[in-house]
Amino acid sequence: MTPTVPPHPGSSSPQVSARMARAARRETAPELALRRALHADGYRFRVVHPVPGNRRRSIDIAFTRARVAVFVDGCFWHGCPVHGTQPRSNSKWWTTKLAANRERDVDTDRLLREAGWQVVRVWEHEPVEQAVAAVVAAVSAARGQASGQ
Repeated sequence: MTPTVPPHPGSSSPQVSARMARAARRETAPELALRRALHADGYRFRVVHPVPGNRRRSIDIAFTRARVAVFVDGCFWHGCPVHGTQPRSNSKWWTTKLAANRERDVDTDRLLREAGWQVVRVWEHEPVEQAVAAVVAAVSAARGQASGQ
């Protein structure tokens, strides 16, 4: 269970508020690039598919028959060890919020594994070819298991 995040204390400036409001929650450039590359390679999938066991959460790219869930994690929102940053304004709130995001990711992975899914998480900064290779390997392995190979 993810920790409770207190209400946001308010933006440090109108400019920050406007910038955060413009940030995409889904259909980000890295996610779209991955989807385009997978589709071009002949893969078909669902987008924004509900997580079994918690329909309030969704899978970015879901291969439902193979039971492979793909998440394209943003470096800021999911705490990338290479590119993740910590805001200086409202730093206590942001520390709690970003930790809750990471705990939610762990819980989502657990729910999916318990439901028989394989989870692939790629960072937004990863080259699309590397992300495609990870997804293709997971889907191929899952399809091989399903056919008894």
